[in-house]
Amino acid sequence: MKKIGLLSDTHAYFDDRYFEYFKDCDEIWHAGDIGSIPLADKFEKFKPIRFVSGNIDGIELRKRFPLVQRFVIEGVEVLLTHIGGYPGKYAPEIIPELRKRRPQLFICGHSHILKVKFDRQLNMLHINPGAAGKQGFHTVRTLVRFVIDNGNIKDLEVIELAPLG
Repeated sequence: MKKIGLLSDTHAYFDDRYFEYFKDCDEIWHAGDIGSIPLADKFEKFKPIRFVSGNIDGIELRKRFPLVQRFVIEGVEVLLTHIGGYPGKYAPEIIPELRKRRPQLFICGHSHILKVKFDRQLNMLHINPGAAGKQGFHTVRTLVRFVIDNGNIKDLEVIELAPLG
C-alpha cells in the first residue's frame, strides 16, 4: 500500500502546508510547472518524489525531469505528464502515449482546474490536482491525496488551501 500526495502548478511558490498535508504520504507526485530548482530540491529532501517538467519550467528543470513518466506502483500503471487534457478532450501530443499502452491512472496538470474523472472509453482514472501555487486564474489552491493498494486506487481526498486574495 502506498499513500500518494499529488500537486501541480506550484510556479515556484512553496507553502509549508504542502509538507503538513503530505507528511504521512509515501511519495509525492508533481504534475509539472515546478517553477524553480530550489523548490524541486526542497521536495526531494522531504520525501521520494516523481516530477515531470511543465511548460513554464526552464531548461535546467527540463534536463532534470522528463515531460512524461510512466511507471507501475502497487500493481497500477501510471502515466504522469503536465499537458494532458481530460477525458474526451485529451491534448493531441499525449494521445499516442495513451494508445500505445493504456494506463490505469492518468495524471496531468496545466489547466489549474481540479478534475477527477473516470474515462469509460479508455477504462482509466484521470486526475488533475488543480494548482497549488499562486499564479494563474484559479481562485482556490488544491492538493490531492490518495492510496494505491494492490491494484486499487482508493481513499481520494481533495485538500483546499486558502483562497487566493
